[in-house]
Amino acid sequence: MRTRDMRRSAAALAVIVVVGGCTGPVVRVEGDQRQPVRVDGTATPGGGRDDGDTAGGDSDEKGGGPGSGGGAAATTAPPKDDPTPAAPAKVLWSRGDEGFEVRELQARLRQVAWLHVGPTGTYDELTVQAVKGFQGKRGLPRTGRTDTVTWARLMGMTREPGKWELYAFGGQPAAEPDPRCLTGRVLCISKTSRTLRWMVNGTTLTTVEVRFGSQYTPTREGVFSVYFKSRDHWSTLYDTAMPYAMFFSGGQAVHYSSDFAARGYYGASHGCVNVRDEAAIARLFAQVRNGDKVVVYW
Repeated sequence: MRTRDMRRSAAALAVIVVVGGCTGPVVRVEGDQRQPVRVDGTATPGGGRDDGDTAGGDSDEKGGGPGSGGGAAATTAPPKDDPTPAAPAKVLWSRGDEGFEVRELQARLRQVAWLHVGPTGTYDELTVQAVKGFQGKRGLPRTGRTDTVTWARLMGMTREPGKWELYAFGGQPAAEPDPRCLTGRVLCISKTSRTLRWMVNGTTLTTVEVRFGSQYTPTREGVFSVYFKSRDHWSTLYDTAMPYAMFFSGGQAVHYSSDFAARGYYGASHGCVNVRDEAAIARLFAQVRNGDKVVVYW
């Protein structure tokens, strides 16, 4: 008799819970065992959020839907206006531009192997093609013009170029001449700017870029004089050509270097002063005489 009464009480409780629209624990009685049961009901229009909801969830609608409460009928939110299209990226440099910024652009393109010459400081056809390749690889419009988006991507992938990356193939400004260069006929050679001035009585007649020896074979500094000239010289020590050689200290000479012309400042000499402009050193060789002064300085 007692068992029958307990079953009737449990059934009545279950009916009340369902009608009330709640979600709560109900006890099912089977024999002498009691087990918790979750009963999910349907919320009434005036009811609150279902216990299983969490504010800020993944639902597209944050209120007004069935079971969300508030008593308001479900409505469809008006469509949002299309966002204003973003302004096109600003073009910073393009074909024909010149200057230090273009030189830095070229040096950075060289770091990521999109440019294999220069930098020259002139936005030429090779630079256009390098920028197009870089843009296409990264899903950017292949315009060949460097805009703010392209520049930001390139900056993020590279480091700030050093001085001799920026001037790897020459074009750097010459340093002021050493005071010892201001009298007489002088090959005035600056290690700071890596330039050679051909000067006569303080006037610069020619300026060319030069390269020096490495830390293991440094170019000597000081005041010397040209003691021997050799138009088609061949080095027996290093088994290499030294055209237009003008010797000033032991085996060290000013001469043309095809390696310097090809590799720029990515290489070094064995101690000589290399010139990369063959036409310029040919003219220089014709003017310099034995006995002319040579000044190598920082």
